[in-house]
Amino acid sequence: MVNLKKKFKMFCTLYIIYMKKSTIFCDIDGTLFHYRKFSTYKISKPEIVVKNVNCINKAYDKGHHIVLTTARPEYLRFHTMKELNEASIQYHKLIMGIARGTRLLINDNEDKNINRAHAINVTRNTDFTDNQTDLFNYVAK
Repeated sequence: MVNLKKKFKMFCTLYIIYMKKSTIFCDIDGTLFHYRKFSTYKISKPEIVVKNVNCINKAYDKGHHIVLTTARPEYLRFHTMKELNEASIQYHKLIMGIARGTRLLINDNEDKNINRAHAINVTRNTDFTDNQTDLFNYVAK
C-alpha cells in the first residue's frame, strides 16, 4: 500500500510539472524592448530583444499564460499595445503603471519539494543568458 501512495505522489508531482500551464510575468522595457525614456516612446521605435521575445512567443504558443507588466503610464496603453502588435509579441494581459522599484513575486507551493515560483533578473537590454533560457524553458515546457 505504501508503494502505491508513493507512485501516486510521484504521478501528481509529474502532473504539476508537465501538465499544468505556467503563468509568466514579464516586464516590457529593458526585457522585450530596449529601455527608452517615457518621453521618447511616441517619437521613437522600440528595438526588440529578439531572443527574449522568441521565448515569450514560444511559451504563448504552448498555451502558457503571458502577463506583460510595465511602469509605462496608463495613457500609453494604446501606444504600447500597438508597439507589441507591430513586434508580434503575444500576450494575454497587459498591466500598466506598476511601480518602477523592486518587484517581488509571492506564491504558494502545493508540494514543499516543488518550487512553483521562479525569478529571472535580466541585465537591461540583453538576451537571456544560457542559464536563464534553461530555467525559462523548464518552466514553459
